[in-house]
Parts: sequence; structure tokens; C-alpha cells
Amino acid sequence: MTGVAPRWEPLPIGYQEGWTVAEITVRVLVDAGIRRAYTVAGDAFLELLDALRFEPLMALVTARQDTGAAFMAEAEGKLREVPALLLGGPGPGIADFLVAVRSAYQDGSPMVVLVEERASVRLAGPGIQDGLAELDPLTLFGPFAKWTGRAETAAQVPVLAAQAARAARDGRKGPAILAVPADFWVAPFDGAIPEPEQRPDDTGAVLRSAHEVAALLADSRYPVVIAGGIGRSARKDLIAAAEQLGLAVYTAFRRQDSFPENHARYAGHLGVGIPPGQLDALERADVVLAIGTRLDEVTTQNNRYPLPAQTLVVIGPGLPATHRRGLTFRIDCEVGPFLRQLVAVGVARSRRSSAANAATHTHMTPPRTSPDHPLVHPADVVRVLRKVAPEDTVVAADSDKTARFVHRYWCFTEPHTQIEPPDGVRGYAVPAALGAKLAAPKRTVVAVISDAAAMMTGQELETAVRYRAPILVVVFQNGLYADVAMHQAAKHGRLNGVSLTAVDFAAWARSFGAAGYTIESPEQLEPTMRRALQHQRPSVIDVRTDPDVIDPDTRLSALFQRPRKS
Repeated sequence: MTGVAPRWEPLPIGYQEGWTVAEITVRVLVDAGIRRAYTVAGDAFLELLDALRFEPLMALVTARQDTGAAFMAEAEGKLREVPALLLGGPGPGIADFLVAVRSAYQDGSPMVVLVEERASVRLAGPGIQDGLAELDPLTLFGPFAKWTGRAETAAQVPVLAAQAARAARDGRKGPAILAVPADFWVAPFDGAIPEPEQRPDDTGAVLRSAHEVAALLADSRYPVVIAGGIGRSARKDLIAAAEQLGLAVYTAFRRQDSFPENHARYAGHLGVGIPPGQLDALERADVVLAIGTRLDEVTTQNNRYPLPAQTLVVIGPGLPATHRRGLTFRIDCEVGPFLRQLVAVGVARSRRSSAANAATHTHMTPPRTSPDHPLVHPADVVRVLRKVAPEDTVVAADSDKTARFVHRYWCFTEPHTQIEPPDGVRGYAVPAALGAKLAAPKRTVVAVISDAAAMMTGQELETAVRYRAPILVVVFQNGLYADVAMHQAAKHGRLNGVSLTAVDFAAWARSFGAAGYTIESPEQLEPTMRRALQHQRPSVIDVRTDPDVIDPDTRLSALFQRPRKS
């Protein structure tokens, strides 16, 4: 899939007279391309649940906990680039959606969130009402929503649902929040069926922008690209532009599948702890094209890049303004059409690959580990898993030290293969892997997660068993909150409050009906992983990793030995 997200036409299954608001709304969302609704079932939206029961084109997925349901919906939207539906009832439970909604907002993941409010005759305003805890969803989610709406009449619900789906999907994607009083769902619908809106033709503006950027590149000695997740669907167009125009391409933090890491024009992943040589192309660049990325703190290496002397062009729909010294241009458009026009009008250039390419591949090579070591090195886990898993495997990871090993040693070559939250989120990988597997059942999906994070939302493994979604969960068990442990050791030379009791994750998995394996030595890695990948049911591999190897470049014991100021 290249260019803009696919446009969904109304299905031939039509609307019928006498349908309720719930039935019409479900049909409107199906017409918008939504194929799954995630929820923890509640009695506030009984009519909507019943309408979903009779809709053959939208499946209902009932999670164990609201946070898990929200992560599943966010991950499906990220993978398909079409919204998933998330359902929540009144009360404080919807606060569990907040992290996933914020992640969707930051990462441009399409999502429609329907929040049921109490009956319309009892809606007196936000806050605590009649002794029942009820949160105003628009106030709660407003700072992290692309679009919000509240139905004032039953007839508005399908129209607002269509607007929410369109807002979540078009332009820069993101979460759309719609609040609906519970009694509206059962009302008969007698309004007009919402018609799909046509997107305005901006071909002329895109062509003019492409000519301007092409002229800038023609005068450039060393242009580079920073590719983000918003341009994932235009990956083939980016490859064509890089090859024809001689562009060195970096990928933004946690967006490594935006460009193939084995390509000659690949310059590296702008992540944490990268070597200076990997920044060679970015350091020497005179023009930087930021395509589909927010240019967050990690991607910019603590706001160092782009340098003030470099010309920055930010390309993509709805990207926030950048605050930097230096010449900056913004082009607010879809990435795919822009890149195709740029290839059509740009002057072909042949530029040598940067030294960053060689430095990057050296950096990505797993270290040689001792076969006599009794514990498993985390790099070996990633190396062997990458060897035995299919090339297009979807990898879901959390924002913790475990992900650092994935970023460094997993070579992402195929599109839509990396599912991660944008920042500081733990407990994401297991429910996200399930959402990805349900959205792409023919793909192999692996969750890579620490023992600490696995216990946060790992109960969704039962949901995977119930829906027969054969995900593979690889738990790196080192008995630590590793991020905090590393900082404590570096600063104080001692640990406190970061140790965890060992868990038998294999037995835990079997208690849900999944397959469970334990790996305690390096030679067990390959045969166990091959066996687990062949299973047609969810599987968990509990890998007892060396707690001293806390980071690809850091050993905990070395931090304890470091001299400190008294």
C-alpha cells in the first residue's frame, strides 16, 4: 500500500427502515472501514453490543481490562492505518484509556473512541453526579484528541460517528472521541444517512511544493531525510526518492520500519545511545527533510539536530510547528502524493553513501557472547529470534530497556513491522501484539517484553487464547525494573525498590491455555523458538536473561564500580 490511506466506499449492504440509532451507527462505522470494536463489556451500551452481534463485518473483542482494550485498538490502527473502535462506559474506567489515547495522538494512530454517558435526562454536567463517579470524557481526553464531539440528540449520533471516523482517518491520523448518552442507542433513527465527504483536490499545491523542494535539493551538496511513522504507507515512494535523488535516510525514534535498514541509502536509527559515526550524514547535511515525523527529543538527539545552519523542510499532514534556530519550511500535505511528485520533477543525482551506513551496520551487529556463560545474553535472544522468524514479522515492544536490544539488533526490512508506543509506556506489547494479530492474521506477531511490564497487562494473553490469536510473547526475565536500576547504580552505586520476584511465566501461560516454555541457557534458544513459532496457539517463552547486561552498552556491575564524588 502506497500513498494515502485507502478510501472506504459504502458497502452494498444497505440501511433499513426501522433501524435503531445503534444499528445505524454500527453500519456507518463499517462503511468507514472499521472492522473491530474493542471493549470491556458494560451495561451502559447494551444496545450497541446487541447491534454488533448482528453485524457480520465488525467483530467484537472483549478484553480483560480497559487498558488492554485501548492498546489493542491503538495497535490495530497503527498497523492498518484505518481506525479501530474502542468502547467505554461512564465512570472512572475510561481513565484507563488515557495512555493509549495519548499514544495514538502522539503517534498519529487512527482510533474512534465511543464513550457512553448516563441517560440524557440525567446529564447535568461533568464531574461527580448523584454519588456516582462520572468523568467528562471530552475534558479528560481533550488535550490528546484530534477531534471530540458530544451527541445532544439521538439523530446526531450516526452523523457524529461518521465525522469521528473521518477525522481519525484523514490528514494526520489520530484519536477521535465521541460521547453518547446511553438512552440514545435504543431510539429509532429517522434522520438522513450521512454521506461520505469528498477530499478536496490539492494536487496543484503539492506539485508547487514538490518543485520548490526539488530546486532546494538540486542546489544541495548533502541532503538527508528523517523518516517518521506518519509516512509509513508511502515507504515505496520514499525508497524511490532516496534512490533517484541520492538521499541519505534516517529513521525517527521507534520508527525503524519507515525505511529498509538493509538499503544502501539507509543512514541509521536516531535512537538512544547511537555511536558518533552513525551521525556522520546528519552532521554534514545542508538540507534536512523531516518526512512524517514530529522531531521528538530522542530523534533530534536532545534537540541538537537539525543544526542551525541546516535548512529544515517538515513534510506531512498536521505536524506541529518546530521551535529551532535556522531556516524552516512546513509543507502540510499527504506524504505519498508529495514524494511521487518530487520523484517526477526532481533532478536525478548520484551521491555516495555516507560513512554512517557502515557505522550503522557495525552498530547493529550482535556481540559475540561466551557459550560457556550460564545465563542468556539479551542480544542473543533478539539475534536468534530474528533468524528464525519470517522477514515480515510484526514486533511489538514496550518503552523499556528490552526495546533497546530490539532497536539495535533487529534489522527491520519490511513495512509495518514495528509496533511500539511513542514514549515512556509500559505494558503495551502484549495487548498491542494481539491487536496486530487480529488485524493481520496471516502475519507472525511477536511481543518482546520485560518481566516487569509483562505483569502489567499480560492478562490479555487469555484474550488471545479466547480469540485463537497465536501471538508469541518473549519475556526477558532479569528480576529488575531495569531502567531505574541502571540510573540508581550510576548515581548512587546501590539499588533500592527495583528487585522483582522470579515468576514462572511458562506455567502462567499454561494456566490461560497458552503454550509455555522456559529458556535458561543459550543453546535452548533456537530449538525452543522454532517450536513456539510453529504453534497455532498463543505461546510464551520465559527467557532467564543475565541481569548484569542491563543495556546493549552497559553492565550493571561496571556501574557499581564507577568512582563517585563524595
